[in-house]
This record gives sequence, structure tokens and C-alpha cells, in this order.
Amino acid sequence: MRSRSAGAALAVPAWAWLLLFFVAPVAMVVWFSFGYKPGIFGTHANDILSFDRYVEAMSPTFFSTFQNTLGVGVVGTVLCFLIGAPVAYWMAFKVKPQRRGLLLALVLVPFWTNFLVRTIGWQVIIAPEGWLSTLLQAIGVLDGPLSLLYTRAAVVLGVVYNYLPLMILPLFVAFDRVGPALREASKDLGAGKLATFFRVTLPLSRPGIVAGVLLVFIPLMGDYITATVLGGARGNMVGQLVASQFQTAQNWALGSAMAVLLMLVIMLTIGVAAVGIWLVSLPFRMRNRLVLGGDGDDRHTDAVAPARVEVTT
Repeated sequence: MRSRSAGAALAVPAWAWLLLFFVAPVAMVVWFSFGYKPGIFGTHANDILSFDRYVEAMSPTFFSTFQNTLGVGVVGTVLCFLIGAPVAYWMAFKVKPQRRGLLLALVLVPFWTNFLVRTIGWQVIIAPEGWLSTLLQAIGVLDGPLSLLYTRAAVVLGVVYNYLPLMILPLFVAFDRVGPALREASKDLGAGKLATFFRVTLPLSRPGIVAGVLLVFIPLMGDYITATVLGGARGNMVGQLVASQFQTAQNWALGSAMAVLLMLVIMLTIGVAAVGIWLVSLPFRMRNRLVLGGDGDDRHTDAVAPARVEVTT
């Protein structure tokens, strides 16, 4: 009992931090979302509780912004995975161990600069009068100035650049934990490079993939700096609406309702994606079972080997 009490006491600071800086602010936002704006100079009031702010937040004016945010979030996360997975795989399996530290440092270099400064840097690069536009016109790729800035594509470009390291790092750790012995054993059993990757490396790296997707998707959905700097009116996202309601319109009730809906959309999207992946991977898991048959009694146990093995006696 003393050992358990001592272990629980070590977790008190962490629980206190979560309660003070996460649970309490979220509960406050949820409470404000049931209120209303009391006049021009007021920010919120909760003497009358209702769901009117949620109805207002789901109006066609704001619903299109939610759709745009979800589209940018999904596309940005998928692009980060498609770009980050080969980089992490190369760093984990193809690069010499003594050089991996340098490459990891290079991946982390963007975080040494402020998020806003990095985003403004892309604004300078892709501006119609920027050096990229001038270069593309000089080599004959474009007939006029580059018209990428203040578009949805510019927002996707910005979020992929800003959040790509958050995908590469957990993927690298996951790939690095898949030792060469398992991959060599798969090859010795007759599996090719693709079969080894999809049936050994990728399944064993699932925790890193999940961590990378969550680390990218969740903050990306609430990002408003990238959308403001690179997207303008065409790249509007929910984060901008929430910030404008709190800072400009001073309507904390409507802003809180939008923030709560954004959290619900994020959780719902993650849940639907998890169920979809589970259903898609179900046939593959059924194939990767070891079938033991003897005396007419078939027993099915999960196979440790990645490939399907059938043993009959």
C-alpha cells in the first residue's frame, strides 16, 4: 500500500497541471458556449442557458468553413504522411547510425524559428513578386506572376511545411524500433521487399503512425496563423473564426460554441478513421493466423510471423 501511495503521489503534479491548464479551461469554454452576448460592450453572459450559439455556429455561413477546415486537415495530414514516411524510413534503415543525429537535428531546425516567422517566410517566397515567381517566369514555366498566395493550396503548403517534422519524428522512432533481425527473417522466409514492408515493418510501426497522425491532425485543425497569413479570405478555417469571435467581435459565447464543435469534429473524424482502418485491416489480420489442425480439431491462434502459415498434422 505504501508503494502504491508513493507512486500515486508522483503523479500528483501531472494531474494538477492537467486539471488546471486543460480540464478547467475546456470546462469554461463549454460553459460559455451555452450563454450569449449581452449587448454591444459585453463579452458573455450565462444567466440564460440555451443551444442557440450551436445553432448559429452550424449555420450555412460557418458550416462551409468547417468543411474547408476538415478538407485542409485531412489533405495536410495525408501529405505529411506520404512525405514523412519515406524520409523516416530512409533515416531509420538506410542512413548510418553515426549520421542519424545530424539528420534529426536538421528535421528539428524549423522549430528553432518562431511559427509565425516561418509562415511569413513562405508568404515572401510564393508572393506574386517573390523570387520563386520571378524564377518560374524567367525559365518559361509561367507566363505571368505566380498566383498561389491567398489560396487554399497555399494553406495546404504551409501546414505541410509547419507540421511535417511532427510526422517524421514518431515515424522514425517507430521504424528504428523494428530491428534488422525481423526484416532479415522475413526475407529468409521468402518475402520480398514490398511484402516485408507491408507485413512486417508497417504493422510493427503502427503506434508511431498513429502518434504522427494525431500530432499533425489535431493541431492542424485548430491552426489559424497559417490560414491567416497564406490563405486570406479563400483559405478561411475555423481557427480564424474562433479567434475573431474572441478578439474582434467580443462574442465569447459564439466563439466557445465554435471551439466545442471543432473539438467534436476532430474526435468524430478520428473515431471514424479508426473504425475504417480497423474494418479495412480485418481481412489482413484474418489471413495472418496460424492454423493448427489435428484429429479433426482446428485451433486458431494469432501468428507471430507476418506471413500466413498453415501447419497440418
